Amino acid sequence: MTIQVNPSILSADFANLQAELERISTADAAHVDVMDGHFVPNLTLGLPVVEALRKVSPVPLDCHLMIEAPDRWAPAYAEAGAQGVTFHAEAAAAPVRLARELRAAGARAGIALRPATPLEPYVDLLAEFDMLLVMTVEPGFGGQSFLDVTLPKIRRARAAIGASGLDVRLQVDGGVSASTIERAAEAGADVFVAGSAVYGAEDAAAAVAQLRALATAACAH
Repeated sequence: MTIQVNPSILSADFANLQAELERISTADAAHVDVMDGHFVPNLTLGLPVVEALRKVSPVPLDCHLMIEAPDRWAPAYAEAGAQGVTFHAEAAAAPVRLARELRAAGARAGIALRPATPLEPYVDLLAEFDMLLVMTVEPGFGGQSFLDVTLPKIRRARAAIGASGLDVRLQVDGGVSASTIERAAEAGADVFVAGSAVYGAEDAAAAVAQLRALATAACAH
């Protein structure tokens, strides 16, 4: 299981996004948080910015859509060249159809679950997705503390993926840092979104390397 670290540009300097992407050129992808002010209270960036970032980013874009009506809006992010597009189960009207549209447009399809959203209704749908995102904070704002209450759900998700025999990535997002990543990795996560832990560091590349090493060691146990 190869560990991936995807720094969240929500914690980057929005006035210098091209330079901020260069700081994480050793990461596996840039996590792009799209928020609409409706599904979550915060408002961030949207499709025009993603299209612009795609042209200058040294790493693939991993788009996390915290928006209402993803059935309508998500395919455009795949068409814009995002490597992965993850939408929220709570917001999608037809998650299987949407996942198939994303894959048809050339993106990896992901489904995200808020901390209180149960995993079980989505286990039988795993074959339709390339990634399952278990939120480890309430979505909407960066800099929150990791919720340990989500660890049992991460373990159940890892068990379900293992039982399915499918190649589905298990991502965690929220409060991931050098002090929490090992717990998430031991529970079974293999893709880690880290915002302030990377962008708040003087050397972002060193922070990425440290997180990757900690998670890899924890997975090996």
